[in-house]
Amino acid sequence: MGNKVWLDSYPSGMPAEIGASPFSSLPDLLEDTIRRFGDKPAFHNLGHSISFNELDRLSRDFAAFLHGLRGIAHGDRIAIMLPNLLQYPVVLFGILRAGLTVVNVNPLYTARELEAQLKDSGAKAIIILENFARILQEVLPNTPLEHVISTQIGDLLPVPKRWIVNFVVKRVKKMVPEWHIDDAVPLLTALKRGAASEFRPFKTGRADIAFLQYTGGTTGVAKGAMLTHHNMLANLEQTSLWISGSFKEGREIAIAPLPMYHIFCLTSTLAFMKWGSLTVLITNPRDLPAFVEELGHWKFSVLTGVNTLFNGLMNTPGFDRLDFSALKVVVGGGASVQKPVAERWQKITGTFLTEAYGLTETSPGVCCTLLGTPWNGTVGLPVSSTEVSIRDEAFNELPLWNGEGDIARHTGEICVFGPQVMRGYWNNAEETAKIIERGWLKTGDVGHMDDKGYITITDRKKDMILVSGFNVYPNEIESIVMMHPGVAECAVIGVPDKRSGEAVKLIIVKKDPTLNKEDVINYCKTQLTGYKRPLHIDFRDSLPKTPVGKILRRELRDENQQAAG
Repeated sequence: MGNKVWLDSYPSGMPAEIGASPFSSLPDLLEDTIRRFGDKPAFHNLGHSISFNELDRLSRDFAAFLHGLRGIAHGDRIAIMLPNLLQYPVVLFGILRAGLTVVNVNPLYTARELEAQLKDSGAKAIIILENFARILQEVLPNTPLEHVISTQIGDLLPVPKRWIVNFVVKRVKKMVPEWHIDDAVPLLTALKRGAASEFRPFKTGRADIAFLQYTGGTTGVAKGAMLTHHNMLANLEQTSLWISGSFKEGREIAIAPLPMYHIFCLTSTLAFMKWGSLTVLITNPRDLPAFVEELGHWKFSVLTGVNTLFNGLMNTPGFDRLDFSALKVVVGGGASVQKPVAERWQKITGTFLTEAYGLTETSPGVCCTLLGTPWNGTVGLPVSSTEVSIRDEAFNELPLWNGEGDIARHTGEICVFGPQVMRGYWNNAEETAKIIERGWLKTGDVGHMDDKGYITITDRKKDMILVSGFNVYPNEIESIVMMHPGVAECAVIGVPDKRSGEAVKLIIVKKDPTLNKEDVINYCKTQLTGYKRPLHIDFRDSLPKTPVGKILRRELRDENQQAAG
């Protein structure tokens, strides 16, 4: 794209380009952070904090342990299957410092999904919470794993709290199914062995793969995005430039409710670390009352989340009485932030929701709205050193939209070019060729760009509904329906229809128990043109979601198809 119109909309002082990173790898960044903030608390979880110096020692010990394992060589893949616990940053940085590649694994995976990811990645070892070890035991013989390191929830808590937590989880709450894996090494044993071992770190370069970050598991076969140290360092710089204008070194408190195995939380956490921030890891954000209670212990300044999480927090008793006086930045990603959620959030907290857009394949940050601005329906502007182009099916660039005429002529696939774009999919040249063309990443998201450079996402290409030849985008309808005071959550899918090809189906979780179909139909008549109105309306108690809270439309479509026979 020749004319980078978005640069004219940049805030004063925001550079067009990020320049070269002073670090050659993520471990280099960690070492610099430790040097500057060693005694400061780095991570907090379950009532206990570890400092950057403790993170340095523990991750060094784990790296030394990995170096001592047979068959482990530079660049090998090591899997992590943990929720947000203090163990996560320790083993994450231990793997990276050992010159190895992190394979983040969703702890909620089924045996089939786990086996597929371990096979595809060729992971040599895994660090797993013993709560999930039974699943691993089922598939272990079918995987390339040579080493298993197990941990219990309380392992990095001080004694006697460690013993109490582990006893309650295992014996009282019975949250650990019986399991047995020969030669599995407890993490605490691994750390002791590493502490007694010499450690000579591999020299890792920018081109080395830092993460195999899997994506697409909910929409087909999961693929491993190869994210290099260069990709990650670039995106850390891009995103931190955008959101950290008011940050003070060593003084910010960031709340991390999204799982660290997800790219959004992972990169956000690394970005906050650059400032010597304390990151509070939330192990189970779905327990909203407990989450709100935890928030009450902190004068937090940064929070990341997704639309459904923000909505859930605001509907939880006590949230509106929290102390928001230190809150500076709230970033929503993973799915569109809806207008009623953004407006209510600002009213309760006094802070605007900043909407970010990105993908696993872009490490993830691509666009962001300006800090301190109200919801405007866009995902903002491309971040520094990033180009965004709207393309048609033949990969021709479409014109910018000036607010007049048929918007469909300006709507196409959002494509991204920049240093954060992945190298490709692991061992999958065919899928890589489908998504990367001439260095541009084809995102699969549909939208348009206006003449100021602001980008609006209409929907995912695969979620678009075709009603009598008209394009209908679920995001638009969901945003409208969410404005109804009787609706807590909703989702829209397309279903087969003999007359129109497809019809709109709306699934609602009620806020007002008296809400009925007639109320919804009458409301939609005032807000939506005929072909966009839902023909089918269902009510249910909950909606299927990913671990980060993104609504799974595919699962809803599958359910509808099965019900139809």
